[in-house]
Amino acid sequence: MSETRETLGAHEVASYLRRHPRFLASFPDLALGLVVPREEGSATSLASYQLEVLRDKNRELNRRLQQLYGTANENERLTVRTHQLTLALMRAESAAATLTTMVACLIEDFGSDLVRIVLFDAESPLPEADWLQRRSAGDPELEPFREFLDEREPLCGRLQPEKHAFLFGARSPEVQSMALLHLDGRGMLAIGSRDPNRFFPGMGTLFLVMMAESLVAALSRFDGRTD
Repeated sequence: MSETRETLGAHEVASYLRRHPRFLASFPDLALGLVVPREEGSATSLASYQLEVLRDKNRELNRRLQQLYGTANENERLTVRTHQLTLALMRAESAAATLTTMVACLIEDFGSDLVRIVLFDAESPLPEADWLQRRSAGDPELEPFREFLDEREPLCGRLQPEKHAFLFGARSPEVQSMALLHLDGRGMLAIGSRDPNRFFPGMGTLFLVMMAESLVAALSRFDGRTD
């Protein structure tokens, strides 16, 4: 019976303290005398315990701030590089030069391992290169990409083997992850990496989409030109 009353009393005290969080401020001697159990099994004073909790929270906040700072710096670098890429594309004087500039920037400035561009029904003179395919929009070999072409959303990660084989040919085994981008009805841009964690489902694709849009805008300047 006494154990029941003691348990009820403890709960009542705890409930009272929750309703009056400043109670111990009126009784500092009581606050100093309280002990709080630690995970290791020993006990510490309430003031020391609160200080330790605050330090843990402070360390966690600092860790999160460092993460945010690192992300902000990386986003700033990507913004500058994307802007430089856009300027380089707009300076190109032909469709062929535009495509060559795009591939070179992706490899040299963005650290891409393999880049592939597929253009549909292209009329302008284009370079003969292993990174470029010219296809009819109705080509049966594009069937595995129909859903992607209809939805126009970027795909990131490791795609089906037939898609890898179509885009990268004999070098497809090198590609452990990739980003596939829609070129607004003009074709597709594939960026391959040997790093399996470079591109993954659910990752942010803002900068990738911006680069693809810049390429489309740059190529549109040469629509209808055959020189």
